[in-house]
Amino acid sequence: MNAILCRTKWRIFGVDTDCYRIQQYLQNERVEFFCSDLSAPGVVQRIAQFPIVVNLAAICTPSRYMSQAVTVIRSNYDYPALLAEACQKSGSWLIHFSTSEVYGKTPADSGPLKEDETPLIFGPVQSSRWSYATAKLLTERFVAGLENLRWTMVRPFNFVGPYMDFMPGVDGEGIPRVLANFSTALLKGEPIKLVNGGCARRSFTSVFDAMDFLFDVFASPEKAFYQTFNVGNPENEVTIAELAEKMRRIYAQLRGVSLASIPEPCSIDGEAYYGVGYDDSLRRLPDVEKAERLLGFKASTPLDVVLRESLSWFVDHYGAGTEL
Repeated sequence: MNAILCRTKWRIFGVDTDCYRIQQYLQNERVEFFCSDLSAPGVVQRIAQFPIVVNLAAICTPSRYMSQAVTVIRSNYDYPALLAEACQKSGSWLIHFSTSEVYGKTPADSGPLKEDETPLIFGPVQSSRWSYATAKLLTERFVAGLENLRWTMVRPFNFVGPYMDFMPGVDGEGIPRVLANFSTALLKGEPIKLVNGGCARRSFTSVFDAMDFLFDVFASPEKAFYQTFNVGNPENEVTIAELAEKMRRIYAQLRGVSLASIPEPCSIDGEAYYGVGYDDSLRRLPDVEKAERLLGFKASTPLDVVLRESLSWFVDHYGAGTEL
């Protein structure tokens, strides 16, 4: 929201289930906020009145993929499909945020994942961890199949940055995504839990780079129409165990304490941590040639910078009310 207000003269109509992190923008005359959900009657029709619709709505918390699979599927297919149909009728340009998880159960030796070439393979139905990814993929196929709908598909690769997710027991419940999860453990002085030893590899991308990508899309609609883009930073690929060590080191520096005073990470079984039905992909490395070729976009923020920005915000925001 801040980037649009600063970089454009556009009017913003935002819809979300809460607004507690955007309070400072709600008095702006160019901002209209509606506290609701895509499932509420009439909401998608109201959103589709605008010429550009950016859909970021989703349940995307891994712990819910097993325990609330049907709810996750409805969130990531049923309601986005209704929004897409509304945009088709109104003539809006739909920029839909999908997920890198649509690449499925990628092995440890998989190479860079290409938007228009890489085959998609998922775990068995009993592995309900794939409820999110399969719903997202079905939405992609549905959107691409709608006639006379202008669309652009975005596959984020682990966007991270300030304001991300929540701290359990403070402003949310359950298990947040990895960065907030690890940050919470560090702030509470607890060991970081490495699911299945933390051997999976991920590429982490600054949310500020992601915003630059979105503005490159806005600037080149004819090049972005009917295209699916990976948005990631392959230079920032690490194992989850390596991520934990980087975060321990940065946190020690931020707190001015020795690394030895920060608890060592510990390994935990995936199903024991997330629940029955947990499964995972072992490597997700984006091929980003397409975004650079068509839009001139390339993510550039180094991982250590991303982590320092994120941890600094987390410590400032939650530290005062947390027992250390």
